Parts: sequence; structure tokens; C-alpha cells
Amino acid sequence: MAVRMPTVTYRTTREVLTFRVSVQEEPQKLLMKLEGKMVGPWVAECRQAWTKLLSSLSTKKLTLDLCGVTFVDDSGLALLREIYRTTGAHILTNSPLTRHFADQATRSTTNRKKGD
Repeated sequence: MAVRMPTVTYRTTREVLTFRVSVQEEPQKLLMKLEGKMVGPWVAECRQAWTKLLSSLSTKKLTLDLCGVTFVDDSGLALLREIYRTTGAHILTNSPLTRHFADQATRSTTNRKKGD
């Protein structure tokens, strides 16, 4: 069963920024697909979606799909770390950029170098 979370769109004078969270539920796992720029107000939206999934994760494994993510700010990275630390989620990537986001999310906070 696929559950589509609302698309959040924010307009600035220069561009339209969009972030989307989609959740696909399968018998053994939940797939949380993130797309767009994970910044500012979109991190709060992502946190809401993540919080709604927590009760389902007691019996299912989480897969976090970052393939459509184009940017992550510090608050977004903190949320990705929290999700990974809490669930040990499997993270899907498809480029050096999304692999970097996954590496940053899975890296221990004590092992991070200043400036990472």
C-alpha cells in the first residue's frame, strides 16, 4: 500500500522549492522516499512523517530512499542521523551526492571531523 504524504512547496523571489515525502508499506518493510531539498520547513514536514511511522516500525524494517534528495542542510542532516540512529534504516542512494548524504547520516557524531 502506498501512502502519499503532501507535497510541500515554498516560493521565494528566485525559485520554487519543493520537498516530497512518500511512504510505501510492504509486509516486512516501510519505504520512506524523500525528494527535493531537505531544508528549513521541509525538515519539520519530514519529522512529522517520520513520527507517524514510528509505531509501524516495531514490526517492520525501514528503508530510507535518498535518491531524489538534492540538498540537505544541518537540520535535515540531524534528522537523517536521528532516523538512522533510531532504526538502523537501510539507506538507498544513486549518486555520489546522495551517497555523501547517507555517509553523513550514518557517521557517528563522535567520529565526525570539524567542518563535516
